[in-house]
Amino acid sequence: MASADGGAYSYSLTVFSPSGKLVQIEHALAAVSQGTTSLGIKASNGIVIATEKKSSSILVDDSMIERVAVVCPNIGIVYSGMGPDFRVLVARARKSAQAYWKIYGEYPPTRILTQELANIMQQATHSGGVRPFGVSLLVAGWDVNRGSSLYQVDPSGSYWAWKASAIGKNMVNAKTFLEKRYNDDISLEDAIHTALLTLKEGFEGQMTEKTIEIGVVTVPTEEELEGWSISSANTRPKPTFRKLTEEEVRDYLAL
Repeated sequence: MASADGGAYSYSLTVFSPSGKLVQIEHALAAVSQGTTSLGIKASNGIVIATEKKSSSILVDDSMIERVAVVCPNIGIVYSGMGPDFRVLVARARKSAQAYWKIYGEYPPTRILTQELANIMQQATHSGGVRPFGVSLLVAGWDVNRGSSLYQVDPSGSYWAWKASAIGKNMVNAKTFLEKRYNDDISLEDAIHTALLTLKEGFEGQMTEKTIEIGVVTVPTEEELEGWSISSANTRPKPTFRKLTEEEVRDYLAL
């Protein structure tokens, strides 16, 4: 019934194999490693997240493909792995952010939202009749308490804070490239260029504004922070996370 290597434990329920491994999670990580490369870099004045955006056919309307998603004005997410799983997690994250807003009158800190996503993914690792989510996430955001934060969440529900990280098909080479080029004083502009250079290392075909998607977290100015009052929505800082337009991506690629 069960093979010595624990293979029979991977077909239905998520249970431990005799070797102490959760085989379904290993399969989920394999799905992530087959996905397109995504990365995040924390700069001294913000964060950049970037990914490849490729369609399977020239007939696909690529304007409908979204790999970098805005969760709320201060948090964005990018993924590697299965798109449908990412869509479900983004919907859950947005719902959670709105629920936090209704209670506290502000959007959640990045760590709180990351913990919520990690809990959702962890629950899928031990629930009967379901499988783990086949995605890894990079969550980037800014909040008053912690400033800029970059987290990685894996299918097991584990999460870590990173200065720079990569997930997906070319993540090993991308991390090696980032280790050589990263420094704590890197500016947001330099981080964007580094992100593009990192993606270019393992990119197949030509990099254009149509095949790259970038999101950035910017730090509010001192004037915005001084004018911020929790009791008044009109004095809130402007959104700190946004996706770059195709025109902006084209300009960065031209440099």
